[in-house]
Amino acid sequence: MVKICCIGAGYVGGPTMAVIALKCPTIEVAVVDISVAKILAWNSDQLPIYEPGLDEVVKQCRGKNLFFSTDVERHVSEADIIFVSVNTPTKTRGLGAGKAADLTYWESAARMIADVSKTDKIVVEKSTVPVKTAEAIEKILTHNSKGIKYQILSNPEFLAEGTAIKDLFNPDRVLIGGRETPDGLKAIQALKSVYAQWVPDERILTTNLWSAELSKLAANAFLAQRISSINAMSALCEATGADVSQVSHAVGKDTRIGPKFLNASVGFGGSCFQKDILNLIYICECNGLNEVAGYWKQVIKVNDYQKNRFVNRVVSSMFNTVSGKKIAILGFAFKKDTGDTRETPAIDVCKGLLGDKAKLSVYDPQVTADQIQRDLSMNKFDWDHPIHLQPVSPTAAKEVSFAWDPYEATKDAHGVCILTEWDEFKTLDFQRIFKQMQKPAFVFDGRNVVDVQKLREIGFIVYSIGKPLDPWLKDMPVMA
Repeated sequence: MVKICCIGAGYVGGPTMAVIALKCPTIEVAVVDISVAKILAWNSDQLPIYEPGLDEVVKQCRGKNLFFSTDVERHVSEADIIFVSVNTPTKTRGLGAGKAADLTYWESAARMIADVSKTDKIVVEKSTVPVKTAEAIEKILTHNSKGIKYQILSNPEFLAEGTAIKDLFNPDRVLIGGRETPDGLKAIQALKSVYAQWVPDERILTTNLWSAELSKLAANAFLAQRISSINAMSALCEATGADVSQVSHAVGKDTRIGPKFLNASVGFGGSCFQKDILNLIYICECNGLNEVAGYWKQVIKVNDYQKNRFVNRVVSSMFNTVSGKKIAILGFAFKKDTGDTRETPAIDVCKGLLGDKAKLSVYDPQVTADQIQRDLSMNKFDWDHPIHLQPVSPTAAKEVSFAWDPYEATKDAHGVCILTEWDEFKTLDFQRIFKQMQKPAFVFDGRNVVDVQKLREIGFIVYSIGKPLDPWLKDMPVMA
C-alpha cells in the first residue's frame, strides 16, 4: 500500500489530503501537525476550517485510509510520498523584509525528514514557495542523506477558498514539476499516477521544477492584477458617472478577456495574492529586473489605495468624522463561503475607522469574535505564523463589539459597511434596518451586493463602489 504523509494540517493540507484519500481508497493518507489543538479539531465533528463539502469528505474517509496525527516523525518515516504544506510567511526583518518568503518552517521540516527517513522518499512542495526553494530543500536533504535518495517535486495548489472541494474534484489543471533526470521523471510519474485516479490525463501538466514554482506565483499575480485593474476603473467610474458593473460586463464580453475576476470591490484579500506578488517582486529585484518589480508593485498599491479610498469615503460622507459613532461591519472574511480572514480588506477598513475613533459592531456568519479581535490586534504578516507563535495583544480593539445577527449589528448605527459578499446580505430586510438606525442612515457597499435604487427609496444614503454617486456624496469631496 502506498503511504502518503502531509506535514501541515491547514487550509491546503487538510482538504487536499482528504480528497486524495477519498479518490484513492488503496492509498493510506496521514496528515500530521505539531499543533495538538488543530489535530484534535480534524478528528472531531467541528473541523478547524469551514469549506463547503469538506465535512462529508473527511467523515467518509477518516479512520479508514485518512488519519490526522501529531506523531509527525512516525508517519514521515513510514511514507513513500511526503507533501510539505507548512507556513511560508513574508519576512518581517532582515534581508528581504516585507517581501521575501521566510522559509524557517520549511527548512525545519526538511531537516526533520532527513533525520527520520530510513527509505527513499519523494518530497513534494505543496505550500506556495519562492522559485528555487526546491533547490535549497534538495541541498539540505542530500547533505544529510545517510545514503537515502530524495526526489523533490513541486506540485503547487490552485485552490480557491469557498470552492476548494469542487476545485479538487474537478481541477483546471494539476501541475507537477520535477528534475528532468531518470529518477526525477520516475518521481513525477509516481505522483501523476495518484492524481490520474480521478483527473483526466490532459489536465495533468508536467514541467521542470522552476516552471512549476513560478507558474503558481504568476497565476496569482495575474488574478490579482485583474482585480486591481477593475478597482482602478471603479475610481474613474465614480468620478465620471459611469457604472463599473456595466463597464466590467461590456469588457468581460470580449472572449479574449472573459468575465471572471472583474468584480469591483473594496480590495482583494486572502493568504496568497499579496504574499505571492511580494515574493515575485523580491525575485525580480534579486535578478536586477527593477522595471518588472515596479510593474507588479502597482497591483498592490492600487489594492491599498482602494481600501483607503473606501475608509475616506465613509468618514467624509458622515460629516468628516466617525468619532463615537456606531458603524456596523457586515462581513469580515476575505470572501463569501469561507471563514478565512487572512489579509481580508476588512482588517484595514476596520483599523482605518478605529483610527478615527469609530465604534464598530461586527457580524460575520463564519468568523469568530476571537479571530476578529486577533486580526485587529496583529501586526502585518503575523497571521502567517502558527497560532502559538502569533503575538497576543491584550489591548485588542476595545471599541469593537460582535453581533449574532445583522439586525443587532445595525441597531442604532449611523452607517453600515458591507465588506464580504455573503449571499444572506442580498436578502436582508433593509426597511427594518433603516427604522432602527440613526438618521441620516448610510450604507457603504464594498461588494456591490445591494440594490442601490431600492435602498435610496427606503431613505438610505448609499455609496456603492464604482457606481454613480448619491447626490449627497457629490458635495462631499473624498480625500484619497
